[in-house]
Amino acid sequence: MMSVLMEFAIFPTDKGESVSPYVSRVVKMIDKSGYPYRLTPMGTVVEADTMEEILSLIDKSYKLLEPDCKRVYSAIKLDIRQGAHNCLEAKVQAVEKQIGKVSK
Repeated sequence: MMSVLMEFAIFPTDKGESVSPYVSRVVKMIDKSGYPYRLTPMGTVVEADTMEEILSLIDKSYKLLEPDCKRVYSAIKLDIRQGAHNCLEAKVQAVEKQIGKVSK
């Protein structure tokens, strides 16, 4: 058992100030993939069981933008943990427990 959490942002730099139409392509693909994820104002966090799955999502994300974007920026952070699962929820719940906040 393994948990691979990825926080990433990917967007074109040649499409002006608002890139939400391009980001939404990637988020739709992640949503359809079935992996648990959280969209945030600064990026998206996704959890998978293997590095291969995460790397595949990165590749698919780029390929969605490549046809009409000449320059794509991406920042990626990974948290790879053996013997764990459901870290997307559990990590937040652990902190909320420490501060006395009840999770929904």
